[in-house]
Amino acid sequence: MKIAVIQASSQKEKNSAIYEACKKAVKGLEHEIINFGVFSEENTIYSYTEIAFLVSLLLSSQSVDFVITGCSSGQGMALACNSLPGVLCGFVQNPQDAFLFGRINDGNAVSLSLGLGYGWLGNLNLQYTLEKLFEGEFGTGYPKESAERKVKDTLTVKKFNRISKRDICEVINELDSNFVKKALSKQDVFEYITRHTINEKLKALLFSICVR
Repeated sequence: MKIAVIQASSQKEKNSAIYEACKKAVKGLEHEIINFGVFSEENTIYSYTEIAFLVSLLLSSQSVDFVITGCSSGQGMALACNSLPGVLCGFVQNPQDAFLFGRINDGNAVSLSLGLGYGWLGNLNLQYTLEKLFEGEFGTGYPKESAERKVKDTLTVKKFNRISKRDICEVINELDSNFVKKALSKQDVFEYITRHTINEKLKALLFSICVR
């Protein structure tokens, strides 16, 4: 599984902690971690809405399989991500949330609360949360006696998500062009998507936007 790390600029000082915790959490597993920041040295400020748009692009393009993201509260990012195509994002605050999200909800992104309630044990909570997220197989259902029903319900939620959202290219064409160009100015994400996506229509659209 390809796992992307990308969070809003408001919490860019936490990027290194997220990346290191994620690497430790998947150690020994066949996962690849790609860190897109936002890095502490980046001068451009990316809002949670712009990052959520990039999360949608990363997942809709099938360039990555899973995204670890977040903002100050985690709520705004989760809402923005779930409003966009290709994303089923959980709001995860602790190891219990993470474990249940992975086993039951089987989504493709989690939003972390990186400011509100982070506290002096924030790094430990972050580490334990990511470890529980990747503990075992996703989508198995939980608890065991309810697993079959839980899996069935999750498939229904995924169907809701899929049929109620439009194609990412349609959405891009209706968004404010300045918003889209600003988000795509994050060159590492733009280059990764255009290099790895199998969605040629999306790839052509992104290139056309960036040369306008």
